[in-house]
Amino acid sequence: MGKRGCAVLVFSILLFSLAFPVSADGVFRIGLKKKALDQNSRLAARLAVRKEAAAALAARKYGFFEPGPVGPVGPGEEGNVVALKNYMNAQYFGEIGLGSPAQNFTVIFDTGSSNLWVPSSKCYFSVACYFHSKYKSTLSSTYEKNGGSANIHYGTGSVSGFFSQDYVTVGELTIKNQVFIEATREPSITFMVAKFDGILGLGFKEISVGNVVPVWDNMVNQSLVKEPVFSFWFNRNAEEGEGGEIMFGGMDRKHFRGEHTYVPVTQKGYWQFEMGDVLIGGQTTGFCSDGCQAIADSGTSLIAGPTTIIAEVNQKIGAAGVVSQQCKAMVSQYGEKIMEMLMEKEEPAKICSRVGLCAFDGTHGVSMGIKSVVNGKRDGSTGGLGNGMCTYCEMAVVWMQNQLVQNQTLEQVLNYINQLCERLPSPTGESAVDCDSLPSMPTVSFTIGGKRFDLKPEQYILKVDVGSSATQCISGFTALDVPQGPLWILGDVFMGAYHTVFDYGKLRVGFAEAAAHI
Repeated sequence: MGKRGCAVLVFSILLFSLAFPVSADGVFRIGLKKKALDQNSRLAARLAVRKEAAAALAARKYGFFEPGPVGPVGPGEEGNVVALKNYMNAQYFGEIGLGSPAQNFTVIFDTGSSNLWVPSSKCYFSVACYFHSKYKSTLSSTYEKNGGSANIHYGTGSVSGFFSQDYVTVGELTIKNQVFIEATREPSITFMVAKFDGILGLGFKEISVGNVVPVWDNMVNQSLVKEPVFSFWFNRNAEEGEGGEIMFGGMDRKHFRGEHTYVPVTQKGYWQFEMGDVLIGGQTTGFCSDGCQAIADSGTSLIAGPTTIIAEVNQKIGAAGVVSQQCKAMVSQYGEKIMEMLMEKEEPAKICSRVGLCAFDGTHGVSMGIKSVVNGKRDGSTGGLGNGMCTYCEMAVVWMQNQLVQNQTLEQVLNYINQLCERLPSPTGESAVDCDSLPSMPTVSFTIGGKRFDLKPEQYILKVDVGSSATQCISGFTALDVPQGPLWILGDVFMGAYHTVFDYGKLRVGFAEAAAHI
């Protein structure tokens, strides 16, 4: 959210979040709304992915969404429900409140991180902050100053700020004295176009910046939930309005079939467990026959795994790289701005950093690195989308300079750059497939807890609207290689097919076949 791929901007599509009072039995759930995937929005799914998966995965993390209003609806069948929003079958998110009275923020509920952060009213120098709701401590009667500094690294830069403490509300549930981050600096492009305000991490305290007690831990510690368990159900039918549900304190049996297969958490931090062999069309790949580590991650859109297997999967399904679309997306979004800066005699070496696609090392733009954390180790690396978009931008600057010398018009220059994008070689990354070939594609299976979990083509292929009557199909698999690997990230593509239980009390993760929306 490997990390190579198109960076997407999502335009004004409004979704609605519906809040329910918390139930007396300590169980509540968050419903998910649905919006179809389109060409623009798919790029966003990849802007800032897994901190721990650095080099290949900076593509599918934290898609960009449009915040919507919150209002009461009524009690659910097994406890009351708080509605979340979903966009493009890629990210699931909803509203929380901070302070007393509550200030509302749209956040991603992310099992791959552990901190809560939202923009601060003291964020003066990041353009992104002016496009989102900002927390104002002076308006809250329950605010307590902390003041410690904080810095979280993502694929496209870092979010920095300071710690504060206040009450957090999810629906009508109130978590008292929660330490969170007031962000005062955000990567401009990445979060400027994001349709969420912040992130609410549901990972373990072991990976929490500042060793802060996560929101979920405090829900348990303050006896706000019936059981120390939360569960996800994702509705992958893009035609239906309800996107799914996250339930805190239990699970809803109508959202899964049979029983869950549980595996123990092998490394507290992420929800990490051991996974067995991966099969394609029933045939073993052999790569993970002796075991691989995997992470269940609600904040990552696709399934990321070792290049060795992903290349084999994509070969079997006839996938071809879509790097030209990535390049064209950069030109479409930033081409005119780059041209304008060149014509205004902006220093070419600084242009890509000025638009937020690169960092500037003093001489030229460089991709923004990501920190990798696997098996308790940290490794700095760069690559993926941050690297790709920076590279395409740097190339475009050179191409455009040459065209300007020839006195070409803006339209001529952009057309020429798009033609050059068509000629770029396609590295490992997001791959396109022939939509008509879905019936002949193989089943891809993952072995977890000794049981096979099958994914059919319609479950691992994403359909992207590229025009009024055109659809492009994208492989749900992307490459990920880390030094401590092999590591798999089972994101929304997998969790959409299998209802997922995060059992905090027994330190285990469970999967069962997801039931269709009723």
